[in-house]
Amino acid sequence: MGFEEWVHRFTDRAERRRLDGDPAWSAARPLDRALIRSLQRFQAGEDGDGANLIRKSDLAGDPHYLAAIRLFVAEEQNHARLLKQLLLSAGASTIDGHWSDRVFVALRRALGLRLELLTLMVAEVVALRYYRAVRDGTTDPLLTDVGGRILADEQSHVPFHSQRLGEGFAGFGRPARAAVAAGWWVLLLGAACVVAYGHGAALRVLGVGRLRFIAETTTLFRPVVRDVLLGRRRSDRHAPAGRRGVERRGGRGQRHLAR
Repeated sequence: MGFEEWVHRFTDRAERRRLDGDPAWSAARPLDRALIRSLQRFQAGEDGDGANLIRKSDLAGDPHYLAAIRLFVAEEQNHARLLKQLLLSAGASTIDGHWSDRVFVALRRALGLRLELLTLMVAEVVALRYYRAVRDGTTDPLLTDVGGRILADEQSHVPFHSQRLGEGFAGFGRPARAAVAAGWWVLLLGAACVVAYGHGAALRVLGVGRLRFIAETTTLFRPVVRDVLLGRRRSDRHAPAGRRGVERRGGRGQRHLAR
């Protein structure tokens, strides 16, 4: 599947969001203080203009990929808007940022496109487990709705970035790809631990312990590493996302994401 198809997918989702409209903000309930602090940090992390990523994608020379990246950034900005409105509706505020997000962003910006996407993918996988907890860990219908909307987008972002990364590392030999995989795992485990312990009180409110969060995040990450670096055929990476990878219905990755 080429990136022109991803442009269509992102565009279709944007149109569905427009038709569906916003969540019922008037149904907001007071939120636990630990959950407010956690959502504030995730909102700050989602709230960026994506200019650096767009610039690097432009240099890659594929206009369809650049268009898809712009639409991806727009979805991330919509996540920030949803979280902001959720917080404001619950009588809370947003924050300008957090040290962990600033470190993560600085690391991404210091790298080229391929390494930035590796770092970004770590954030996407951690977000999968976090927003599933937000969706499933409460009886608050508004929180469930917002978490579910963001999670649905994140589930598509993983195969989108996997395709680009798979193409980027296709020319690497197996030893080089194994070395990249090892470093990628270190980054993922570090990020999962930072979120598990930095957001531990909120995760407890949502019914997820720290160790469980780390373990289930690594479970989500394993098929991503395998798909991008450890032996998938190039032809498989270009199959429609609905039939492979984390979006494949009935496949291992989809079962983990849907639980």
